[in-house]
Amino acid sequence: MSILERFSLRGKVALVTGGAGLYGRQIVAALAEAGAQTYVASRNIEALEKLAAEHQTAGLDVRALQYDQAQEQSVVALRDAIMARSGRVDALVNNAVLRPMKKGYRDEAATFTESMCTNATGLFIITRAFGDVMAEQGGGSIINIGSIHGMIAPDPTIYRGTEMSGWYPDYFFHKSGMINFTRFVASYYGAHAVRCNCVSPGGLWTAKMPEAFVRQYSERTFLGRLANETDLMGAIVFLASEASMYITGANIPVDGGYTAK
Repeated sequence: MSILERFSLRGKVALVTGGAGLYGRQIVAALAEAGAQTYVASRNIEALEKLAAEHQTAGLDVRALQYDQAQEQSVVALRDAIMARSGRVDALVNNAVLRPMKKGYRDEAATFTESMCTNATGLFIITRAFGDVMAEQGGGSIINIGSIHGMIAPDPTIYRGTEMSGWYPDYFFHKSGMINFTRFVASYYGAHAVRCNCVSPGGLWTAKMPEAFVRQYSERTFLGRLANETDLMGAIVFLASEASMYITGANIPVDGGYTAK
């Protein structure tokens, strides 16, 4: 097998949770374009069906399914549906995230609990459900989508002159926990050739961002810009493919050098 063939996902089955969002769309595109039969799942089935239809028109195998990560029975039903249709799962990308703390640090404790139900407990539930399948079939790749905010504290200077802030404790809490949970899962499933890695992206540019934020954030990076709509794709394909067979338990920042500065 040539090195380029090792990056191919032809014949593989992948699941992306929360695939209709900013990073999710490029994750789904990356896996499908690399040849994987790609399932995308979240609570918002309408958005996913629209996304899947766009890819199907382009000749890619993308299928939409609905599930609720906060409900274990829903996760199990999702697993069973994919297994019934495809018979295996080679890659799981844990990209789903719930952001209920609209008031930030001053929000109610119940809202923090709501966040943890999906982002912490839910992450555990879906990883175990699909990790066990991969272990039984003799291998697979679990990719957790973290954040630079799982590695560093908020920097209030990048929000100067805007109404934005970084004071969202649930997000920092569960993204940090995700990194060490990645190591735990890598250890637990390692003997079964199931790898688990984390990708920690930086900020993704959108047209809605205030000019001051874009400038100040960009100045914090080595590359002088926020991420774009393709910057995450290479890392995802690499970790899902046989090109990364000896990499597990790693956290890879995809942030233009933000956390290295």
